[in-house]
Amino acid sequence: MGAIVPAVLPKTREELETTLDRFALIDGVDSVQIDVIDGKFASPANWPYASGTKEFAELVNSGTLLPHAGKLRFEVDLMVRDPEQVTGAWIAVGASRITVHAESTTYLPRVVTDLRVKYGHDKDFAPGLLSFGLAIGLESDLALIEPFISCIDYVQFMGIAKIGRQSQPFERRVLARIEAFRRRHPEMPIQIDGGVTEETAPLLLRAGADRLVVGHDLLQAKDMSAKFKTLSSLAEQYGTYE
Repeated sequence: MGAIVPAVLPKTREELETTLDRFALIDGVDSVQIDVIDGKFASPANWPYASGTKEFAELVNSGTLLPHAGKLRFEVDLMVRDPEQVTGAWIAVGASRITVHAESTTYLPRVVTDLRVKYGHDKDFAPGLLSFGLAIGLESDLALIEPFISCIDYVQFMGIAKIGRQSQPFERRVLARIEAFRRRHPEMPIQIDGGVTEETAPLLLRAGADRLVVGHDLLQAKDMSAKFKTLSSLAEQYGTYE
């Protein structure tokens, strides 16, 4: 079956904590993706960059974990320049799944190597504790991530044209990209971020996606629990994730 992962794009720490409180009350939610935008690689900047990083640094230095760390697994989508410089900080506050955008650095081989050396990571070494994946945008050639397939745990395809903004229209051309990648790498987990709704979820799952990251469609629902249940039923019906 497939997996549904709620996402939050917080403007402030308070918004992050409030949204995590809401997600923690939904039956079946065990993972949440936190979108992080620095205003350089993608824009507009959100927390912690929008308010300056001092608050986040204090959180890290104090050893404070994100709310509901015992219940939720935190996945962080780093839409930032030089992602290797902040990966450790997010792991320190409880993140166990880190997504790096392939286009965010001109030194991608160094970044992937740095993650392996610094955290002792190797593909599938301890997926329950720490996982690393590469995201790739719609305009980028899939060849960009091919050299690193043996080093990562998953690939994230973007289902929207401009990253960093929720509620954008779904780009159907991602379906062909998923299908092509799935044929080439049948065992590599694929997750999709952007444009996931009740209407697009079956299309993405049929194309070969395993995990669907859902932000706007879930957060804007009148009943988030009901929406999550509906999306999860679609993932179970059409997905192949194990």
